[in-house]
Order: sequence, then structure tokens, then C-alpha cells
Amino acid sequence: MRFFEQQENARAQTTRLLVLFALTLLALVVAVNLALALTWRLVWYGGSGYPQHFFVVNTAVTLLFVLGGWWLETSALHGGDGGSGEALARRVGAREAWPDRCEAERKFCNIVSELAIASSMRAPLPMVLARLDDINAFACGWDEGDAVVAVSQGALDHLTRDELQGLVAHEFSHIREGDTRLNMRLAGMVFGLEMIFNLGKTMCEADDMRRRSFLALPGFAIQAVGSLGWLAGRVLKAAVSRQREFLADARAVQFTRSKDGLGGVLRKVAGQQQVGHSPSMPLHPSVQHMLLVTTAG
Repeated sequence: MRFFEQQENARAQTTRLLVLFALTLLALVVAVNLALALTWRLVWYGGSGYPQHFFVVNTAVTLLFVLGGWWLETSALHGGDGGSGEALARRVGAREAWPDRCEAERKFCNIVSELAIASSMRAPLPMVLARLDDINAFACGWDEGDAVVAVSQGALDHLTRDELQGLVAHEFSHIREGDTRLNMRLAGMVFGLEMIFNLGKTMCEADDMRRRSFLALPGFAIQAVGSLGWLAGRVLKAAVSRQREFLADARAVQFTRSKDGLGGVLRKVAGQQQVGHSPSMPLHPSVQHMLLVTTAG
């Protein structure tokens, strides 16, 4: 099993994708400046040159919206009622596992304890999505001390012990590698890119008399550029998440020393999807990118 090589390959791919994300932001800044420069020429075709600090202001406002949106979104996930892994898990319907009341949940808690020893990690809080009958799981929390591993009732009901161990080991990897924190930051960046689109959309809106202001022309330019930047951000976020899933698969094999457990999970999930099984309970958008299997929100 060449899981160390797979881990290094996944990390290298993630680094390259994050560099592409930074380049996307740079391209967005350039595109906004070009769009507004063209708009200025169309409006003031008789004038010469641009106002003082024209490009500096455009760049500053773009960065303010993107990075400010990133900060606001990550702060919302980091603070307040949803600031801890447990609080976020409870917000989406998870509860703490009951090992004294349920044999399946006792098995789950034992697996968590075993993998904590195998991985030399602090044991995360085991939680259960009792109303979710599909096979699914997620890990959340900003660090090991705040971490939660939540599995669905369907995972407890339909997976063997080896399969459940492979599933939990997969989620342990996300905690170990800081994937939850990475995904939250990427989600914040996409939120910031969306704010550029929304800014342009707001500038283009008509009043009650169906009249548009003089801001509509630059608004159309900003909206067009913002939509492309937002789309590129989501594509890159999805690509980063995919690479982190590869790394989690490799790390799960390392923790369990077996590829059969996680392989069995993936085969059963694929079987559910092939028969057109519909998710029994869509989960909150804040954890969609953390799930083993994305549900319709």
C-alpha cells in the first residue's frame, strides 16, 4: 500500500490548486479594473486619462469586498453559537453518541477511541445524525481540541465494524490534516467573490419607477466579471475538496492498515446512488462541503 506517496501527491495537488485560487483573485482584480476602465471610456469618450487613483480605488474596493466577505464568513463559522465543532454539529441536527443505550453507538465510540490511539490524536467527540438514514459522515472543528466526528444513523445501521472503522478513519484524516479549516476558508473566499457579483447586481437594480441610475453601466461590468470570478472560485474550491478527499482516503488506509473497510463504504454508497435513493434529510449548507456524500440542500 503506497499511502505515503498518495498523501504527498494529494498535498502537492492541493498546494497548486490554492495557488490557482490566489491567481483567480488576481485575475478578478485585473478584470474589474479593465471593465471599469472600458466603462469610463464609453461614458467619458471625450475626456483624456482617468481620475486620480482610479485603479488604486478599484483594486482596493475589490479586495475589500472579497477579503472582507471571506473574513465575515469565516468569522461567522468561527464565533458565536456555531463557533465550536460541537455547536456546529448540533446546529445541523447531530447529538452526542449514547454508548450506554445503544450497541451500535457503543461500537462507534470504541472505534473512535481506537483510532485516536492509532493516529496519536486527541479523540474527537463522537456524535450521531439520528434522523439521517443514508450512509454519511462529517468532521468539523477548527483544531483537534474542538473536533467532532458525526456519523449518520444509516452508517450505524448498514456498515460492518470494519467499514465503520474505515469511514471514521477517513474523517480522522480531515481533522489531522486541517481540512475542515481549509474548507471553511475556501467557502469564505467564494462568499467574497459572490459579494462582487452582488455589488454589480445591486448597482443595476431599477427603482420603483423602473428607472436605473447612472451606476447601472459600471454595475453590468462588475456583475459580469463577478459572476466569472465566483464561478471560478467554486470550481477551484470543489477541486481542492476533491484532492483532500484523496488524501483522507490514503490516510484512512494508513490508520486502519486495510483498504477493504473504506472500500466497502464507498461500494454501499455507490449502490444507494445507483438505485436512485433520495437523501432522507438535507443538511445545512455550512456542512455540505464537509460531508462524505453531499446531500441536496
